[in-house]
Parts: sequence; structure tokens; C-alpha cells
Amino acid sequence: MPASKPAMPSDVDSTVGWFDRFADVASRIVSRAWFFAFCLLLVVVWAPSISVLHSVSIWQLIINTVTTIITFLLVALLQNTQERSNNAVQGKLNAIADSLADLMQAQGLDKDAAELRSAVGLEDRESSDGK
Repeated sequence: MPASKPAMPSDVDSTVGWFDRFADVASRIVSRAWFFAFCLLLVVVWAPSISVLHSVSIWQLIINTVTTIITFLLVALLQNTQERSNNAVQGKLNAIADSLADLMQAQGLDKDAAELRSAVGLEDRESSDGK
């Protein structure tokens, strides 16, 4: 495990950057029912606007542009939130495994404790493409 990563949950810095705070707020907002209702309202307002625009291509361009921009930004924000959540869960699991290995070692199960310790951090050594 690299030295820059915290070894235990108590080693994690409690300061959160502005982007991480913004991503958390955005994640909470878009997961609410009222955000879905807003998106639905947007489509309901957009649909009859064809009578005002008189051009199908402009009418489609408006909804395509709006939804593409919203999707692009939300994917970036939600990916940030998910990555931090996954890292937090992995850190907690590693701490639990380390504590379990300490308990096993205290009970004289040194071989099993060593095997568990070597397995901790396995996600850093595993490749998603099977290599």
C-alpha cells in the first residue's frame, strides 16, 4: 500500500475539498424525487414548444443540447462521489480485515493471519481484464 494512502480510518484527513463538497450536494439533489419531477416537467414543457418553433430540427436540437449537457455534468459529479464512497468502503474493509488478522494472531493462528494480511489490498493487485 503506498505511503500516501491512509492505513486506518483514523488516518483520513477530515478536510474535504470544494469539488468534493459540490459533488456531494449535487448527488443529494439529483437523487431526490423533485429532481426527477423537474426533468419530467422540462420534457412536458418542451414537447408542445414545436408549435412556437415551427422547425423540428431546432425543436430537437434544444432538448438534445439540454439533456446532453446535464448528462455530461452529472456523470462527472456522480463518478467523483462514487469513487470516494468506494475508497471509503475499501478502507473500512481493510481495517476490519487487519483487526481480524490481529485477533487471529493473538489466538495463535499465525499462518491464517499472515494469509489474511496478504489478501488485504488484493484489489490493488487484481486487474479487471484478467491479467
